[in-house]
Amino acid sequence: MTERLASSAAVAEAVQEAVLGTRGVAFLRPGLADLLRAAAPRGRGATVSPRSSAVRVGRDKGGAGWHAEVYVVLRRGHRTLDVTRELRAAVTEAVDRLTGELSRVSVTVTGRV
Repeated sequence: MTERLASSAAVAEAVQEAVLGTRGVAFLRPGLADLLRAAAPRGRGATVSPRSSAVRVGRDKGGAGWHAEVYVVLRRGHRTLDVTRELRAAVTEAVDRLTGELSRVSVTVTGRV
């Protein structure tokens, strides 16, 4: 297998896309930084970072793979267990497709709407 190099930002973006594409997910949990960023005035040339505090990724100790922490709010009418299983599978597949490495995924449900 050829080794593929990916930045943390690219992995985080892939994880975020996988999460938002999962049935039953309402949205990523906004953290304080996201709320402040959304409230900040935007002038000409201002850019908004696509990073979210609801998705955290990093390398496992020893560099053997990636770990991802995801914080989400789910839609009512969907079983939490089913959605979190689908989330873990979707994130694992997205990271594997991008990096070719194993990943460890932690999903925390912070609410339901």
